[in-house]
Amino acid sequence: MGVEGCTKCIKYLLFFLNFIFWLAGGVILGVALWLRHDPKTSNLLELELDGAHAPSTFYISVHILIAVGAVMMVVGFLGCYGAIQESQCLLGTFFACLVILFACEVAAGIWGFMHKDTVSTEMTNFYDTVYDKGMTQSITDPEKKHATATVLKVFHETLNCCGKGHGTSFLTKVTDTLGMTDICPQSGVSTSCHSRIEELFTDKIYLIGIAALVVAVIMIFEMIFSMVLCCGIRNSPVY
Repeated sequence: MGVEGCTKCIKYLLFFLNFIFWLAGGVILGVALWLRHDPKTSNLLELELDGAHAPSTFYISVHILIAVGAVMMVVGFLGCYGAIQESQCLLGTFFACLVILFACEVAAGIWGFMHKDTVSTEMTNFYDTVYDKGMTQSITDPEKKHATATVLKVFHETLNCCGKGHGTSFLTKVTDTLGMTDICPQSGVSTSCHSRIEELFTDKIYLIGIAALVVAVIMIFEMIFSMVLCCGIRNSPVY
């Protein structure tokens, strides 16, 4: 027979929540893969100049998300199967996995909050280095300007911006007009690349934060229901 009454309702509710958890894992995995291969971030984070690479902090975070999404899908399946089979062993394993995942998510959330501006700051500093070197080489040493100009062009075309601020944007436009450089977008925009970089990565961090909060709430309910169901199975006269 199996469990009856309220415990049976909890059994199917836990199955439903685990199915949602499994779907959430798939969504996180999909979002992480999208962040990894998004043309804007990929174009910027794969840049290299004179052996210096763009900051890898963002990609490290994304790879962690990919692993979390995959683990969530496995744990969600384990919870669904354990609930339907009314297996104390599977439910206990599921609960232990949830506790570990929840602890990791809280730790990652604290770390992310403390370093929420790190990615954009690192990318801004990398851009400043490339911009200063590119402008200097373009004006003083035209033979070496191609490499830096190419990297700057990727920044400007990808983010549709030009320069570190309104002053440098105007200066770069002037040097482009005089033929000394060719790094601003053809659209002639004057938006600061600093603000564009901050917008790009801040928006993505908030997206990750919202997804993590939703998953954390689901995990709390799942831990409660899995323990209640496990106790119900243990106390059932059938077992």
